[in-house]
Amino acid sequence: MMNRTELREQVFKLLFRVEFNSKEDMAEQEELFTETSDHEFSKADADYVRDKYEKIAEKLPEIDEAINKETSGWDTGRMAKVELTIIRLAIYEIKYDDTVPTGVAINEAVELAKKFGQDGSSAFVNGVLAKFAQ
Repeated sequence: MMNRTELREQVFKLLFRVEFNSKEDMAEQEELFTETSDHEFSKADADYVRDKYEKIAEKLPEIDEAINKETSGWDTGRMAKVELTIIRLAIYEIKYDDTVPTGVAINEAVELAKKFGQDGSSAFVNGVLAKFAQ
């Protein structure tokens, strides 16, 4: 079994594929994701990752709208795809997932940005998410 941080990282990686695949292709991407990953997925982990991804994907229009409302001069179209994906995941957790405390969602997002983003990514992600922490 993966821990929550590892699971979140897998959700991030699957969600990232939204930027490069059509909505129609994402069902296949979900299948491929758990089969071609470096990680061994238990059935429970694979189901968790897919389920959470699908819930986020369903809310993407509202999430992007919220981001665009809060970030002046940095709409979702201008953000680097890694940062955008991390921010989308965290905002989903802050606004729609009662099992994740806001502080945890932000800390985990900052850690993902350190791991997958470029210099300055973690500060950028933290700055955007701070607007949602109130």
